[in-house]
Amino acid sequence: MKTTIFEKAGLVTVQEVKKPKLQAEDDVIIKIVRACVCGSDLWSYGHGDNKEAHSENTGHEAIGIVQEIGSAITAVKPGDFVIAPFTHGCGECDACRSGFDGTCDRHLGGSNWSNGFQSEYIRFHYANWALIKIPGQPSDYTEGMLKSLLTLADVMPTGYHAARCANVQKGDKVVIIGDGAVGQCAVIAAKMRGASQIILMSRHVDRQKLALELGATDVIAERGEEGIAKVREILDGGADAALECVGTESAIDQALGVLHNGGRVGFVGVPHYNNRPLGSTFAQNISVAGGSASVTTYDKQFLLKEVLEGNINPGRVFTQTYDLENINQAYQDMQNRKTIKSMIVMSENF
Repeated sequence: MKTTIFEKAGLVTVQEVKKPKLQAEDDVIIKIVRACVCGSDLWSYGHGDNKEAHSENTGHEAIGIVQEIGSAITAVKPGDFVIAPFTHGCGECDACRSGFDGTCDRHLGGSNWSNGFQSEYIRFHYANWALIKIPGQPSDYTEGMLKSLLTLADVMPTGYHAARCANVQKGDKVVIIGDGAVGQCAVIAAKMRGASQIILMSRHVDRQKLALELGATDVIAERGEEGIAKVREILDGGADAALECVGTESAIDQALGVLHNGGRVGFVGVPHYNNRPLGSTFAQNISVAGGSASVTTYDKQFLLKEVLEGNINPGRVFTQTYDLENINQAYQDMQNRKTIKSMIVMSENF
């Protein structure tokens, strides 16, 4: 089969490797129909990010068809159309039962997160609870609907997780830092939860336009103290909640800066900073929460239903489509902000 290989910063290639096999009783082999590039993939692609040369791709979002199942699998069967999330919750531990399957208590040490999904086939481990079954087959859906279903593997639940962790409530004034796919999905999530004002901080016209169409009420291009002042001017004070969808120190500074005292931060950007002390929020009574999204929980409880019923259309974040042979271009175009999110068509043979 063909798979994407990370060669070095700025280069991924497509190579032939052995098709994966079942290794454990709760494994599933999935033929990928659609995959994509995540903003978090760009940390290694753009900077190396301590990733070993000539190693497995960091792709972790896919939809596909179940091919084989381990002996312990009861939730899906060969031929089922599924969402393969980037997380592998067990559904039974305290964390999962509390709705935090993104950080399952049983699957620690990195085993809860996926890699290698930019491939023709994948082995999905801890699959019995984590996979989300989609009704019917890929051929039953439009390309636009397939895009929205693909977002349910990561970016739509991640955007929702930011809103949940910040406890966005009806009538809240919300600021979103990050205008990529997760930030756009956070706009959708804030609207779903009843926010009265949704401000996206963005300097890119195409992303501003999409956010306004998805439910943002305002966009602000300024950054730093100027951006914070502009937010406070528009809101006539600080925000109730800030959703941080980037993962840099400047983004978390921006999130903390736009809040009124007693405000709430939901952060889902993979942190690339280590010098933000918790005590720095003490004098403002700021609540800070966030982490890896509860993909399976949100999809099973309501997000899949919302997509299938046409109530939300997160697939609009995919603004360019590529085949696997052009995976490096898909990365480059995202890195250069020529597309918001790159979708990879893996198979048209359903």
